[in-house]
Amino acid sequence: MTKDKNNERNPDYKSGFIFTKHTPKEQSIFDRLFEIFQELITHTSGDFDEAIDWLTQLDKEYELTTDDYTIDNFIQELKDRGFIREEFKPNGENGTQDDGDGKISITEKLERALRKRALEQIFGKIKRSGQGNHKTKYVGSGDEQSGDFRKYQFGDALDQISMTESIKNAQINNGIGDFRLTENDLVVEESMHKSQMSTVLMIDISHSMILYGEDRITPAKKVAMALSELITTRYPKDTLDILVFGNDAWPIKIKDLPYLNVGPYHTNTVAGLQLAMDLLRRKRNTNKQIFMITDGKPSCLRLPDGRYYKNSNGLDEYIVNKCYMMARQARKLHIPITTFMIASDPYLQQFVDAFTEANQGKAFYTGLQGLGEMIFTDYENNRKKKLR
Repeated sequence: MTKDKNNERNPDYKSGFIFTKHTPKEQSIFDRLFEIFQELITHTSGDFDEAIDWLTQLDKEYELTTDDYTIDNFIQELKDRGFIREEFKPNGENGTQDDGDGKISITEKLERALRKRALEQIFGKIKRSGQGNHKTKYVGSGDEQSGDFRKYQFGDALDQISMTESIKNAQINNGIGDFRLTENDLVVEESMHKSQMSTVLMIDISHSMILYGEDRITPAKKVAMALSELITTRYPKDTLDILVFGNDAWPIKIKDLPYLNVGPYHTNTVAGLQLAMDLLRRKRNTNKQIFMITDGKPSCLRLPDGRYYKNSNGLDEYIVNKCYMMARQARKLHIPITTFMIASDPYLQQFVDAFTEANQGKAFYTGLQGLGEMIFTDYENNRKKKLR
């Protein structure tokens, strides 16, 4: 769609638009391969060789390359653009490197590209916010204009007065010929308080996240990458901590997300919650929350003597009660927990229901489809209200 400017100076000209057939932008072979490669490198947890093997197989089946541009050309262009690097390990005499091939790994530039792509895939192309904060529903003395006006009251700051609206009132009330600005003409534009949020995202990396022929860890990784990109670009004053939990729980950095994989672990939900609350206690923000992505029941605890108590058969009462205790403790600290349960077992839903009631939080029972959109929506909604 383009605006017709050819006859704008013609007095009989009428402004309008000319609609033409959309011609899609031509995509280079590199761009087409790069889209597929980013998906593969996410699924392979950063294993470059495995991702290229998969890409080669797809090339044989769908003829993605040409005689003039091969997979080898694509790999070389990835190097030239700084998306991958080749690392050599010294193994010769005096620490010299041999003449063999080095190991190829992805760079920080590709890690950023993966986060950006995850954000676009899950949340849509969200434009960066210039302010980098969130509005609450409370109106008053804040620092972002709301668009609502009220009459000036004694004590209002001068910089709150909307001069445009006030002058307009003066013209309406007194006329242009006898223009004067009185106190009755003055109006103040309301402003919104800005809030900041501290979020901990808990990701279950127990073995069940890849069982039963379903890859659940890759969508969880994508959600984490997208949420981290959203916060760092649109809401930089917010904080996001990411932790994983299996037999134990430990924090990971945003840059580690593409390499995240499951282990031969049980599910120690209590350890994850303990670490999440420890992280949030250090934050100065009033608004705090925990997002937990899991597909299985809690099945593990670490005892005071360091031993692990494990039980994968049904819902163990001892383990479950510890989870409820942690939920109530988080509630006392005004930390709501939102559980995203990517499993449909009725007895697990009963556990999540009771856990959510103990915390007075929220729970979503969902498959992998739409997981990211649900987390984004809940994050945005929580930013518009005070969490108590």
